[in-house]
Amino acid sequence: MVLNRTDEIEILLVEDNPGDVCLIREAFKLGSIRKRLHVVEDGEAALHHLRAEVAPRPDLILLDLNLPKIDGREVLGEIKADTDLRHIPVIILTTSNSEKDVVSAYEHHANCYLTKPQDLFQYLDLIENIEAYWLSTVCLPA
Repeated sequence: MVLNRTDEIEILLVEDNPGDVCLIREAFKLGSIRKRLHVVEDGEAALHHLRAEVAPRPDLILLDLNLPKIDGREVLGEIKADTDLRHIPVIILTTSNSEKDVVSAYEHHANCYLTKPQDLFQYLDLIENIEAYWLSTVCLPA
């Protein structure tokens, strides 16, 4: 079953930087697709959210790598090792442009690896491109 584009798309943002959260939240408000953004600030909260029966299952996850409590790398590994979660696309959105991090993310089955821009307008463009590709172009599982 494929997600219907008239449905509200659930996005889980795993990000500990309040400035980045604010930018991402505002950038997604500019888009035309109906979506609900859920934010957690650390890897432990992300795994709890994903495994909670009362929380909506995200259609897409934006995951920072450098997180408190449980690192984003470990969160990615947990998601992709879990048969109930592994089908959810995970976009790594981080400041790290380390080749080691990029390779490791793809080895752990990240669906995409993006580095956070330093410029406000580039940041807005990046989120617009995420929405255009991941929420408009690709077919997401329901």
